[in-house]
Amino acid sequence: NGFSCFLLSFFSLQLFLFQSNKQIIIICKYFLRGCLMESKKSKTMSDEPLPEGWKLKMSRSRGIPYYVNLHTNESVWERPTQPAKKKGEEARALHILIKHKDSRRPSSWRQETITRTKEEAIAILKKHREDVLSGTKKFEDIAKTESDCSSAKRGGDLGFFDKFSMQKPFTDATFALGVGEISDIVDTDSGVHIIKRVG
Repeated sequence: NGFSCFLLSFFSLQLFLFQSNKQIIIICKYFLRGCLMESKKSKTMSDEPLPEGWKLKMSRSRGIPYYVNLHTNESVWERPTQPAKKKGEEARALHILIKHKDSRRPSSWRQETITRTKEEAIAILKKHREDVLSGTKKFEDIAKTESDCSSAKRGGDLGFFDKFSMQKPFTDATFALGVGEISDIVDTDSGVHIIKRVG
């Protein structure tokens, strides 16, 4: 009858809710166990000494730890695994590259096949250097339109690099500059460059 159907439906619903609650409890149990394991792992990691030159700090805005390079005062979110790099080990530079037909790869985003001679490339670069030094044009603006390097889209910015990342003549010229200074013509296998050190 109708009352029996009601009771059957009621108890079926209770059984369903009971089973669902059991599943939720099991899920919560595994979730809490995972959180506990992660917490123990983090605690173990935080107990380990940091590599030389790093200091652990807590972010006020995000409430999570971050790490400060004591030599450069730069900060990172991920726990470092290597000693902190010291000032003077890296430089940051912009450059303008003009390739020629004898370059290692005589092709660029500006020109599929480069046929100019090395002397012609040097003459072009000298003019760019004069424009920068006289204040007629900005280094970055010339790099964006005239450099044969893919860094042109960033105004010639190569970012930070150490003494072993670039060709030796380029590295030697960069590290010999003071911040803000512009090099003379630098000759490498890639072509001829002028370099502006910015860091």
